[in-house]
Parts: sequence; C-alpha cells; structure tokens
Amino acid sequence: MSLVQTFKNIWTIEELRKRILVTLLLVLVYRLGCYVVLPGISPSDIDELAKFTNKSGLMQLLDMFSGGAFSQASIFALGIMPYITASIVIQLCGMILPSFQKMQREGESGRQKLNQYTRYLTVAILLMQAPAYLINFQIQVNQAANGSVMQFGFWTVLYLTIILAAGSMFIMWLGERITDRGIGNGISFIILVGIIARLPGALFLEFTNRLPGTTGSQGGLVMFIVEVILLFAVTVGAVLLVQGTRKVPVQYAKRIVGNRQYGGARQYIPLKVNAAGVMPIIFAQAIMFIPMSLSLFRGAEAGFFHELTDNNGFWYNAIFFILIVAFTYFYTAITVRPNDMAENLKRNNGFIPGVKPGKKTAEYLDAIMSRITLPGSIFLGVVAILPAFARFLGISQNFAQFFGGTSLLIMVGVVLDTLQQVESHLMMHHYDGLMTDGKIKGRTTGQAY
Repeated sequence: MSLVQTFKNIWTIEELRKRILVTLLLVLVYRLGCYVVLPGISPSDIDELAKFTNKSGLMQLLDMFSGGAFSQASIFALGIMPYITASIVIQLCGMILPSFQKMQREGESGRQKLNQYTRYLTVAILLMQAPAYLINFQIQVNQAANGSVMQFGFWTVLYLTIILAAGSMFIMWLGERITDRGIGNGISFIILVGIIARLPGALFLEFTNRLPGTTGSQGGLVMFIVEVILLFAVTVGAVLLVQGTRKVPVQYAKRIVGNRQYGGARQYIPLKVNAAGVMPIIFAQAIMFIPMSLSLFRGAEAGFFHELTDNNGFWYNAIFFILIVAFTYFYTAITVRPNDMAENLKRNNGFIPGVKPGKKTAEYLDAIMSRITLPGSIFLGVVAILPAFARFLGISQNFAQFFGGTSLLIMVGVVLDTLQQVESHLMMHHYDGLMTDGKIKGRTTGQAY
C-alpha cells in the first residue's frame, strides 16, 4: 500500500510529473529513431549485419549500448558512445594539461568551454567512425553473399556519414534536453534505455531455450529460475559495490564569532570503495581491442593474439582482470587526491581525531584509500569477467551480458541516481522518500562512465 501511495505522491507533484512525462516522450523519440534504417539498406543486408554482430563480442557490446540500432543499420547506429569517448578524453586532458585545469576552475564559463570542446571532438570521432562502420557493413554483406553485391561509392559514404553523425548528435541533444527538462542525467539515461531495451528480448530468448523439447535445452525451467536468482544476486553485489563507502570522521574546531558559536560538529569524509566507477573497465576494454586489431591486420587464425580475441577464453579474461585492477589503482590515484583533501581540512579548521593536520592527514587518507581500493578493484574485476563465467555455464550470449561488465554497473548507477532525483523531489515537498529506512545514495558524480 505504501508503494501505491508513493506513486500517488510522485504524480501529485506537478514539476516532477512534467519532468517524468518529458523524459518518457524523449525516450520514445529515441527508441523510434533506433528503427529508422539508413537509405539504401535492404532487410537482407540488416540480417547479415545482425548475424555478424551476434558472433563478435565487441560488436555485440556496441549494439547493446546503442539499444540495437547498431545491428539494425539505423540512423542512430553509432549511438552515444562517440560522445562518451570524447568526454573521457576531455576528462583526461583536465587531469594532465594545465590549460584544461584552468578552465575547470573557471566555474560555469569554463564548463561551457569544455562542453563545446567535447562536442567538437565528438564530431571528429564521428567522422572517423561512420566510414569505418559503413566499410565494415559492406564487407560483412559481401562475405555472406560470396561476392561483391554491395559497393558504397564515395558520395554514398559521404552522405551516409553525415546522416550517422547527425543521428548521434541528435541523441546527444536528446540527452541534454532530458538533463534540463527531464529527470536529469540525460546522457546516462540514454545509455540505460539502450541497455534495458535488450533485456526483455534476451530474457525471453533464454526462457524459450530452456523449455523442455527445445533443441539444445539443458536444465529446463529449473535452470532458468536459477539463472534469474543468480542475476538478482549479482545485481545486489553491484549495488553494494557502487554504494560502498568508508566514512572517515572529521572534527571541526569551535569558533566564537560575536555571541554565536560555529563549528564543533563531527562530520564524515565518504571515501568510496570503487571511486573509479566503470572507467577501469572502459580503459581495459580499449586495450583489449588492440590484439583484435592486430589479429585482423595479420590475418592470423591462431596464435597468442588470436587467443586474446576470444572474450570467453582464459587468457583474455585473465589479462582483462589484471588490467582492470591496475587501471582502478591508476584512475583512483589521479582522481582522489589526499593532499588536496588534507589541505582543505586544514584551511577549514578541520582535523581527523588522532591524526595531525597536514602531511600526516594526507598519509592517513592515502593509506585508507590504498586498503579499500584493493578489494574494490578485485570485486570490479570479478564483475567484469562474470559474463564469461555465465557463458561457460551455458547461458546464451545475449543474456550473459547482463551478469556483469560495464552494462550492469551502468544500469545500477543510473537507476540509483534517477531514484535519488525522484526522492529529492518527494522530500522537498514534505513527502516520505522511496525508502522507509534510509535514503538512496547515488554516485558522487552525475556520469555513468
């Protein structure tokens, strides 16, 4: 009954109701665009691209993030991933280049400049990825037909590249509108919709494959129920990973200003177990794409490089796991800065009980981050390679992707952020939150990547 009352409260708040309706309308536009096929592409060509996408782990991952538009040869085929790539590059520039660091400190004007640079870089990436997508599409169709049945001319590639680039930029615009007028975190929400759009089909396909009498059926419906329970358990573990924090107590000195007393209250510094988010997985996947490119370039059907192209193989997952642990430490080291935290505490007359301000505080915080990053990185690596274990247990390729990896962490993070946005509106209008025993904790940043 309390859940029904919560939905009534959500619908009662006019601003929240409008934001939800706007979000749903923009998501509907996005999903309809995923089925608008590029000019000159026939249904038989799309079937050949879908077969190739289902065989390749990389292509299947890109198809998941685009909500199926990649395998449909849609105008939204490239999805939002070029924008995410550009955002990551700009973030890294902000950590390395002084000019970008200066813009980050300029407030709103600096943020607008960085957003503009991100858009320019997105267009540049699209102009490189779109022709590559079209050439790959042409190769797959011709290989399936054992001949040159499709040939894209220069002008065809040019105008299809413009269409693909415009489609991705339109998705970016939809995400910004969801951020401004919708429920918030528009880019992350677009990714979430693309991932969740594949879940019902994958779940139904797995259910039909487990039915008795189906070719290759193993375990029957009992095995399907076990798979759903395992998926729920993995999701709970991902929630714990996203929300896990170590609270460091901080005491602020008392100050007397006039007749009033300020400070003296104890607060906490929340140090996240997984401060790097999904960035280590993205970096590790980018590195693992290199052996695949070398294998294709050399045309090798065997050897070590070819082994690393099999995302179900031992060496692929072992190296993938090690890279994730290493990148987790690297990204945490460049994003979480104990020296800056210690300096801010000292400037605001704050101190950690039992620890001297300044250098000792920085060393103390650094030691804590090192200790909690190790289990966080191992857990993140395990979550990333769980789809390989799921496929080893006989779970289909499409359904196994939801048992871990970037898709699961993005879904968990974005759902928690969205629920936190809804709960903040409820609390602001003096309604009970979504939970009766505590508040929902989202990510410290508004990004899903």
